[in-house]
Amino acid sequence: MIKHYNIHVFGRVQGVGFRYHTRMKALELKITGFVQNNADRSVYIEAEGEESPLSEFLEWCRQGPQWAYVEKLNYSESPSRHFTKFEIR
Repeated sequence: MIKHYNIHVFGRVQGVGFRYHTRMKALELKITGFVQNNADRSVYIEAEGEESPLSEFLEWCRQGPQWAYVEKLNYSESPSRHFTKFEIR
């Protein structure tokens, strides 16, 4: 069953390749959606996929790439938007 998560990641998550590495992880796990920087220096992700890979993706987001420092991650489930790819916005 496909799930959809809205994910907000806070900390040192801009200027460290977070969006690029998020997209690479999403492609590896066959997750669709998007990642974007927010004006408040957080990162926002909408991600869709099967439950197990999506859970693995969420756990990866709690740490991010090597240079990131995730202080807090919030997420909520919402209805699917039927994304066909994962993109950086």
